Amino acid sequence: MKSFEVTGGARLDGEITPQGAKNEALQVICAALLTSEEVVISNIPDIIDVKVLIEILIDLGVEVHQVSEGTFSFKAANVKTDRLYDRDFLRKASRFRGSVMLAGPLLARFKMSVIPRPGGDKIGRRRMDTHIIGFEQLGASAEYHQDEGYFRLHASSLEGTDILLDEPSVTGTANLIFTAVMANGETTIYNAACEPYIQQLCTMLNNMGADISGIKSNFLKIKGVKALKGCHHRILPDMIEVGSFIGMAAMTGSTIRIKNAGIPHLGIIPEKFRQLGIQFRTEEDDIVIPENDIYEIQNNIDGSILTIYDAPWPGLTPDLISVLLVVAIQAKGSVLIHQKMFESRLFFVDKLIDMGARIILCDPHRATVIGMERRQKLRGITMNSPDIRAGVALLIASMSAEGKSIIHNIDQIDRGYQYLDKRLNNLGARIKRIDS
Repeated sequence: MKSFEVTGGARLDGEITPQGAKNEALQVICAALLTSEEVVISNIPDIIDVKVLIEILIDLGVEVHQVSEGTFSFKAANVKTDRLYDRDFLRKASRFRGSVMLAGPLLARFKMSVIPRPGGDKIGRRRMDTHIIGFEQLGASAEYHQDEGYFRLHASSLEGTDILLDEPSVTGTANLIFTAVMANGETTIYNAACEPYIQQLCTMLNNMGADISGIKSNFLKIKGVKALKGCHHRILPDMIEVGSFIGMAAMTGSTIRIKNAGIPHLGIIPEKFRQLGIQFRTEEDDIVIPENDIYEIQNNIDGSILTIYDAPWPGLTPDLISVLLVVAIQAKGSVLIHQKMFESRLFFVDKLIDMGARIILCDPHRATVIGMERRQKLRGITMNSPDIRAGVALLIASMSAEGKSIIHNIDQIDRGYQYLDKRLNNLGARIKRIDS
């Protein structure tokens, strides 16, 4: 097992460029299954989840070629659908949750698919109802195979319909978009997710010949087409990495420039860091964070304590809650962090408390952080990374701490961040990758 050994106290300085967005990459790579023509995708991050997904596509007979660093071509002209029921395929697909988005493209094009038991982060219940119910509304049948732990999907035809989602699931919305673009007639999806990942997916599919309107809203209209063509698509910068770098700079009292940050697509993320008192400026598409010696949390207008909570886009993405919580540790003032969407995502705060943070875990969804104003440093400890985002939050805490920290299970971090230790060490961090 690989671990990070982090020597805290180093200040960072220099420029860093965010990788391509992990969540978008998983969606648009799956979209290549919708056509027999070549699809070229650039700015693909070199991370574990993406590598596993590409391996799965190759297993299904998709021709995959690396054109250059971060750019791949995909040609799904000879998809071997009989492999969907192989144990090796189901085992590999169950390693991460993103594999669920193979279901929609395969169902749309071949009228058959599977959804294996999903793996990925252990951040609470992540149900499959939105996917299954939506597929059934479009005309598919779903059968659960208990012994193998997967749903088998099939349809004689797919028919457009009106769908009202019970939750604005990002992966659920993506799967239903995939299926609807080649269904007969018109489909409407209300209460759809509208994150930048979904906006990018819809734009890509329209470039492939789909007919999707309502992009950027939670009400999508999709007119089915008979076939899609190939395209070229570039993935956005990863907004979660951008937020992580802002928090990292503030927590370590560093000065860094985030190059090509994709500022128009960040939504309210910059404002949430400003509410914690963090000062930064934008220069064209760069974000420059100067040294924030002291940053003070803003109270609400009526003087009450600030609450930061996640919500469906354009609200705050839940993937940054862990980072914002850690950054608040050294702020002046207090904040209530309310993680509404996943009930297990705040359990990593016990490790921060062991490091000396002043945090009250109110319940599985809420934690109050009492800022220490840099009057006391965190101390290094040994800990495990429970999920991708908590792992990076613990890394940020360790980089600001006194002494050495060991973070085990860094495969979780590698699932979502490419070469993170090397890139941060180039800025002056002291992170060693070790065998443990």
